[in-house]
Amino acid sequence: MSREVGESRICTECGGCVVTQEPDESDVTLYLRISDLDIPGDGKESPLTGEVGSGNRRKARLARKARRISLPLLRARIWALVTSHAPKYPRPGRADWRRWIPSWRQWLGGVLTSVGLTCLLLSIAYAATDIPDNLNTYATQQDNVYFWADGTPMARTGWVQRQAMPLKEIPEDVRWAVLAAENASFYSDSGISLKGISRALFRTVGQGDTQGGSTITQQYVKNVYLNQNQTISRKFTEAMISLKLDNRMSKDDILEGYLNTSWFGRGCYGIQRAAQAYYGKDVSELDAGEGAFLASLLKGAGLYDPTLSSANRARAVERWSWTLDRMVDIGRLTKAERATYTKFPEPLKSNPLYDTGEQTDYLVEVASQYAKKAGGISDKDFDLGGYQVYTTFDRNRERKLADAVAKARKQALKDDPKAAKTAHYGAASVTADGRILAVYGGPDHRTQGYNESNSTTVPAGSAFLPFVYAAGLEHGVHESRDDEATRVTGETLYDGNDDVPVTTPEGPYWDRSGKKVAASNDGDLSYGQISLHRALELSVNTPFMQLGMDTGLDNVRATAEAAGLLPASIGAQVPALSTGTSTPSAIRMAGGYTTFIAGGRRTEPYSVRRITRNGAGIALDTPTPTRAIGADVAEEVTSALTDAFSTAHPVAAASADGKVAGKAGTTPGDTASWFVGTNKFVSTAVVVYRIDLAKSLEPLPLKGLAGTDDDSVPYGIWSGAMSPLG
Repeated sequence: MSREVGESRICTECGGCVVTQEPDESDVTLYLRISDLDIPGDGKESPLTGEVGSGNRRKARLARKARRISLPLLRARIWALVTSHAPKYPRPGRADWRRWIPSWRQWLGGVLTSVGLTCLLLSIAYAATDIPDNLNTYATQQDNVYFWADGTPMARTGWVQRQAMPLKEIPEDVRWAVLAAENASFYSDSGISLKGISRALFRTVGQGDTQGGSTITQQYVKNVYLNQNQTISRKFTEAMISLKLDNRMSKDDILEGYLNTSWFGRGCYGIQRAAQAYYGKDVSELDAGEGAFLASLLKGAGLYDPTLSSANRARAVERWSWTLDRMVDIGRLTKAERATYTKFPEPLKSNPLYDTGEQTDYLVEVASQYAKKAGGISDKDFDLGGYQVYTTFDRNRERKLADAVAKARKQALKDDPKAAKTAHYGAASVTADGRILAVYGGPDHRTQGYNESNSTTVPAGSAFLPFVYAAGLEHGVHESRDDEATRVTGETLYDGNDDVPVTTPEGPYWDRSGKKVAASNDGDLSYGQISLHRALELSVNTPFMQLGMDTGLDNVRATAEAAGLLPASIGAQVPALSTGTSTPSAIRMAGGYTTFIAGGRRTEPYSVRRITRNGAGIALDTPTPTRAIGADVAEEVTSALTDAFSTAHPVAAASADGKVAGKAGTTPGDTASWFVGTNKFVSTAVVVYRIDLAKSLEPLPLKGLAGTDDDSVPYGIWSGAMSPLG
């Protein structure tokens, strides 16, 4: 039983249930509302069913049904709520155009909604943006710089001109010159400039670029993490990374990174390389005026390098003056200090950091090999760059040596063009303490990478005799296998005749073909009985071939190695070893002769005295002197070599006051010609030979290319490189 109330019917049996049926026939869902009835629980009789104990379960089931509402009705109620609060257009109660203007409440709501959504989106973007793990290639790669012995730049290697420097090595005035010009609020800002970003966005829409007032943090992010593309997306990413970076890195670290990665023109990245390119000195030596000019280059080196045009110079001077005034304004320069900077610091006309591709490249080759070995630097790390290599090379001596060889090469091309095409000249100068002062490696490293100063290609010939003499003086000789060694002096006599058979304690020495081995002198000359001192003075071969057998070829070998000749270059242990079958390089030969003028102490030749990386020192395995031969032995060999030089070149010896020692070296097949000599504390070795590299490495006859005994080409190069001898 029920009775209707409007569109509803009330149940007459319980009086508590209202059954409503929507007029929409498609909706068959019933909507039940349970009245506040006292439905008994367990142990009570239900007024609806008369059952006892099940009231709680039925009450819960009915409550769930009561929560079921028709979907169309729910949509209707939501729509009514929205439309009741939505602005009405045209606005009621307004006339004309004012009917379409939102109210202040509507404006405020729109602004607050926009701000809220913007903050939400920025927060999501900030959280989603990560600082990249990998820096740009150009942000990490540096070049290696090589310096002459006097500290001036010699050459650089690498694709990028950059040398990173610690912030503490950059003068404070130079730092603040950059900050004054680029971002005076750097130490107090959040890492981004909202004004600059807004201006950049405006220009992007209006003019197609994104140039704006970026902070130093933003510029650093662009340099090392992003690219230079002028787009809104790149600018937005730059801002997000800048905010994060500013929270993670100290301001000093960001400034250091910025100064080391920024472009300054002339092929240079970083302020250290800029200081060297524009002023020829390290950044630590710059003053505020020079720093102010370098800061102007950050606006565009093509517009502010004064050497490019007069207009550039005018802009540079104006910017330089403004930067110094700006430093006064921000309290980083006093007016009195500013008054001292009245003259514009003109930069160098060109970048002094050059790579000639000629002799300098040979020097770099020698120095880089030594630097990696002595500094324990891997090829990979060295190629990443950032090393400052301070060499032992003397600029003046290198120029003299190169000029002397160039003169000889020119004369050879004039005398015998065909033979001169296959001529090679190797030379090196080494000090008594092991420093390599100069090398000649070839005509041009880019056309001939083969370094003739460091090659072990041709025999030393009679230039090897001093090592045999030193071995005999040091170890003595044996008349029989079991006898004690007998002491040898410079006055000990030997047979100096030509073609004297070589003997052992057991008799003549036979070669593998069954022939007696005999020594031969240059020009087939015979000298009779001759002292060892005199034999070295006149370069007589036969006494030293026998001396080598008497003192022991193993001792000859050991003495040569102790003096610095590489074991791999030592010839076979047969009698001919004493007459120079070994093939030392010019560097090793020069170093070996320094043992005699250093009192018998030998120092491994080295080409690098100091290495730093980004200003920090690298530990070097620096060579130390070792005893090679006795001091008395070294003195006697030097004395004989001094007499040898005086005999061969009396005029030059007279002008040198007896301080020059040395001798020529020839080979039996006339395949190489040497001159090795010492002047005071420097030893220089020069070798001339012929090899057709296109065919083989087999030496060819010189065909007069080395000159004559009276006018030797190697000696001419040596004297030109060592002049003046006095």
